Amino acid sequence: MNSVLIPAVFTSPGPELFQLGPFVLRWYGLLIALAVLIGLNLSSWLAKQRGLDGALISDLLPILVLAAVVGARMYYVAFEWKTYQGSWWDAFAIWRGGIAIHGALIAGTLSVVLFCRWRKVAFWDVLDVLVPSVILGQAIGRWGNFFNSEAFGVPTDLPWKLLIPFANRPKIFADSEYFHPTFLYESLWNLALFIALIVLFRLGQRGRIQLPAGALSCFYLLGYSLGRVWIEGLRIDPLCLGGQPPFCDGGLRIAQFMSLALMALASAGLFWLYGRRASLPDPGLRRCDPS
Repeated sequence: MNSVLIPAVFTSPGPELFQLGPFVLRWYGLLIALAVLIGLNLSSWLAKQRGLDGALISDLLPILVLAAVVGARMYYVAFEWKTYQGSWWDAFAIWRGGIAIHGALIAGTLSVVLFCRWRKVAFWDVLDVLVPSVILGQAIGRWGNFFNSEAFGVPTDLPWKLLIPFANRPKIFADSEYFHPTFLYESLWNLALFIALIVLFRLGQRGRIQLPAGALSCFYLLGYSLGRVWIEGLRIDPLCLGGQPPFCDGGLRIAQFMSLALMALASAGLFWLYGRRASLPDPGLRRCDPS
């Protein structure tokens, strides 16, 4: 059986792509920029397919990206505040890594709600054309963890494994060299979910399946959260509510808790759409007072 498996040892070349004088181009920043560029074009195309103004995405994107990045960093720093108490300026050093996708989802969603209220467009229609780009961006962005040698799993002897430099290893695993490449697991999971969402979107547009507004967003939340629950269980750097990494003994893994909550929310949304056959409430449209 082992002869069938192709060994694959992943070794990061380091977080920096190149340096020119004081200017440093980091892999993490490049990947985020690439994800934003691809997402802009993809969501603009999907918006046109849905009958929305393609320029709407161009107007929304700067607001969404800023809100998501700030939210992701604030969320991470809030749960890791002890790390930054001695040097609060490091809390702004986002280029060193340390962002949380659930913080990005919360802040990003709030920004979309406010944008839709401002532009008077349906929230779920906009969100549905964004989520395929979001999950694809997550698939790309996870490789930033690879270059930073972070967000890896427990030690492993599997043919596929990630070499972590000694300086990046937790003290408890200082004698271990190879770890689960959880960045790869999540990247592949997200890529598969991206393909599934695009297929669902196309089938819905062609009328082959019933895909009411908001359904694609619910499928995104359900699919991503399902993958995150099991992948997070392998990681040794979780954000903990009580307890301490690497296993949050006596506490909760925040990402797993949030993922389970989002799975419940998405399931309720799908039941509302397909079980009750009702439209989801739209937080982006103001209720008009009767005159």
